[in-house]
Amino acid sequence: MNIVALVLAGGEGSRLYPLTAEHAKPALAFANGYRIVDFVLSNLANSRIHNVYVLAQYKPASLIEHIERAWAPWFAASSGTIKVLLPRTNTLGGRFKGTADAVYQYLDVVHAHRPDVVAVFAADHVYRMDVRQMAAFHAERAADATVAALGVPIDQASSFGVMSTARDGRILEFREKPRMPACIPGDPARAFASMGNYLFQPKALDRMLAEARRLGETDFGRDVLPRVARSSSLYAYDFATNHVPGVQPFEERAYWRDVGTLTALAAAQQDAMGSRPRFNLWNRRWPLRGEHDAALLAKLRDWRDAASSVEAEELAEASPPALTPAAVWRASGKDRRNDEPLRPS
Repeated sequence: MNIVALVLAGGEGSRLYPLTAEHAKPALAFANGYRIVDFVLSNLANSRIHNVYVLAQYKPASLIEHIERAWAPWFAASSGTIKVLLPRTNTLGGRFKGTADAVYQYLDVVHAHRPDVVAVFAADHVYRMDVRQMAAFHAERAADATVAALGVPIDQASSFGVMSTARDGRILEFREKPRMPACIPGDPARAFASMGNYLFQPKALDRMLAEARRLGETDFGRDVLPRVARSSSLYAYDFATNHVPGVQPFEERAYWRDVGTLTALAAAQQDAMGSRPRFNLWNRRWPLRGEHDAALLAKLRDWRDAASSVEAEELAEASPPALTPAAVWRASGKDRRNDEPLRPS
């Protein structure tokens, strides 16, 4: 199955200020030597998806540099492609007006690959996912679009796009941040929340975006999906059924975090710490790749060639400084005891 991926990395991340004063949200550091964008890119790479386009807009310089240093060599070695795409200058104001508009601007790039499936994934979440499993679900149902969904407590669901579904997973209604969210069939305590990850049948995507452009719609969650849920074949893919190899028994099942606030970012980094972390970064069977790997390998090559020892301080300098939870909490000025982020169940 030929899958082409578009990664949405153009958001400003205003709720993460001052960390985003000079950097796009996906380019922010996470733990030692990784960036937030490395999670989605690692998921795509580990799922054997080798043609990836990162759609960037806000302060893209550090994101572009990271992609070129940490990811371009890996994709090239895999006979694939990864490129950062900025808004086309012939568009109104030279900007992406929303997620749907960003994808519309680069449909020609997508079609050049003649894909069976188009993946449109967010760049700013912390999780592991085998995208091929979601693609198999999508193909088995001959869906026009499939939305990755996660069960969240019903009292927290109003912070997400929420789907009302039939028992077979077909989406009956999609509402962005509803005041009265619908529950999962047979589970009145939880709702299906969108993870911001979508798969599309290419011709269906063309139809959806052509109509969106005619209607002046610019965003998938706010505009396109609520409209097409009434007339197209849309399905919700339950993220809890996705199985990634190498996950340890002590880890949280179906771990996923939206790190769009200082509070949530600090909490997610805390989840990755300790000898039995809630989310273990060191999974050899589903590796998290990033600049840390490239820098460390370069340092080890220098060490070998020079036949000399390398001080620990020098090795630490090979990767960008970690954005520690303590630093994030100092920037936020919040007390974690009284300000916990949403944690999907």
